[in-house]
Amino acid sequence: MNFELSEEQQMLRKTVRDFVDHEIMPHIGEWDAKGHFDTDTLKKISKLGLMGVCIPFKYGGSGMDYNSLAIVCEELERGDTAFRTAVSVHTGLNSMTLLQWGNEDQKAKYLVPQAKGEKVGAFGLTEPGAGSDVASLQSTAKRDGDDYILNGQKTWISLCDTADHFLVFAYTDKEKSHHGISCFIVERTMTGFSSKATKGKLGIRAGNTGELFFDDVRVPKENLLGKEGDGFKIAMAALDNGRFTVAAGACGQIMACLEASVEYCHERKTFGKEIGKHQLVKQMIANMEAGLQMSRLLVWKAGELKNKGKRNTRETSLAKWQACDFANKAADDAVQIHGAYGYSNEYPVERYLRNSKAPVIYEGTREIHTIMQADYVLGYRKDKSLDQMLPEWPFED
Repeated sequence: MNFELSEEQQMLRKTVRDFVDHEIMPHIGEWDAKGHFDTDTLKKISKLGLMGVCIPFKYGGSGMDYNSLAIVCEELERGDTAFRTAVSVHTGLNSMTLLQWGNEDQKAKYLVPQAKGEKVGAFGLTEPGAGSDVASLQSTAKRDGDDYILNGQKTWISLCDTADHFLVFAYTDKEKSHHGISCFIVERTMTGFSSKATKGKLGIRAGNTGELFFDDVRVPKENLLGKEGDGFKIAMAALDNGRFTVAAGACGQIMACLEASVEYCHERKTFGKEIGKHQLVKQMIANMEAGLQMSRLLVWKAGELKNKGKRNTRETSLAKWQACDFANKAADDAVQIHGAYGYSNEYPVERYLRNSKAPVIYEGTREIHTIMQADYVLGYRKDKSLDQMLPEWPFED
């Protein structure tokens, strides 16, 4: 086991950190207050090659390993959850799913421009009545000649107004329950598609989140990902990738909480000494550090399994659950350390606390992951082999 970052990974971390310090940190307070998603910043992220960091060269990506994607997500979330979310959805949920399940024509048409950052991808699974219970989704896709007619609604979709391409899940055979779900590549320009942003969110206010609507959208049969009925297993495999990026991002949020708290501990004095000298403050700082280090190890373990082309649902679930819980607690403690100032947007920790709640809910609530981990240990749950896996790293050109 080698826990040292490669020279390339160290350079990547520095590149993303410098970008965050100069392009995100000076503006994020204003963007968050206004509920503004800055698409120009997303374009700059694309120009750095960060939208396809772990996609092979032959498909337009940077060809780096899967833990390099974790580094990108960690550093972006140190700036704000909104921009990590953009990469999570675009790369983790969409592009990596195309890489794993798409045919060569689909990869050429959709994956290549996404990996190059020329187009933006998103993921449409959640519905108003279907979150953790995926089989309850109501969207349908009925075959009509060489097309499918797609009808339905999705909600809590990141990049809803920004993305060019969407992976959308719908029933092609309702009688087969989750075995009747299929996945389609939908373009924003298709007739009958519309989107609407959601306002009034507790956190991630600088992100673009909302609803998708499909009104008799005609989707060519060539845009069916995998086979009819493959949608559920494609969605679950996609969530392995998405959860991996969310867990990595949570490490970045813990890091941001720790940096802000350490700085404040040295500048704020009470009872004649820096507040960092008080034992209970030290306890909160120590817990943040422990959470960061443990979460990183869980993330890197899952990433290494991806590098080896091995199934990692169990490991990724544990990383997502624990890292997001640690991040939520770190943000709560960071506000506590800042005292009354932590309750004000004069300091960033109140934003960290608001942002930290959503990852505990999306892509599997902490309760779902708790049950999953217990079922693995008790022997009630065992992962079956998949028809297709992500390619091992190093990639073949």
